[in-house]
Amino acid sequence: MKTKSKSQAVPVAILVRVSTMKQETARQVSELEAYALQKGYAVIEVCRETVSGRADDDERAGLRRVEALAAAGTIKKVLVHEVSRLARRNSIAHKFVETLEDAGVSLYWHAQGIETLLPSGKRNPAAGIMLALLSEMARAEVETLRERIMSGLAQARRDGKRLGRPAGSSVDLAEFLKTHADIARQLRDGQSVRNTAKITGKGASTVQRVKLALASSC
Repeated sequence: MKTKSKSQAVPVAILVRVSTMKQETARQVSELEAYALQKGYAVIEVCRETVSGRADDDERAGLRRVEALAAAGTIKKVLVHEVSRLARRNSIAHKFVETLEDAGVSLYWHAQGIETLLPSGKRNPAAGIMLALLSEMARAEVETLRERIMSGLAQARRDGKRLGRPAGSSVDLAEFLKTHADIARQLRDGQSVRNTAKITGKGASTVQRVKLALASSC
């Protein structure tokens, strides 16, 4: 395969986000850099954020940096690992994509291998539909998990059970996710609870707890 020269290579930015300092962006970056290399793109900048996906728009320094690169004409594409890395709030995700499109910049998300702009520069209708669907699914999943947790806590109180861990036995959320990093990785890649349990060799109840912890941290 012919490699494009630097002057011909499409300039791109990589955008990655994690929710806590203890989480790593290395896997997101390495997979997106490998994709860029395969396509002959030139990675101009890797924009990293450590912020909750539910953070307000004015807290998203990574998004603002990418928008600045797009407005300046420095990049032609933005690469993200999955839609939830943009935001867990539909309004922020859609506003960001529209800002890129206004600058003629396409967003590519790796999990589904799809771009918001066609090679002609026109909007990709399939990407628009998928973006709306995935954004809504990400938001709905968090809300559903929260409702289940609250319902479970309420039932436990009605049953007279003592809630919470004994003093001195609490486990930090980030530490819990670090302990079960293999499970978290499979869930972030879109695997179901059942498949994740099979792949990692761990119990479905443990996988479900990790899924709840991920939803709380995102």
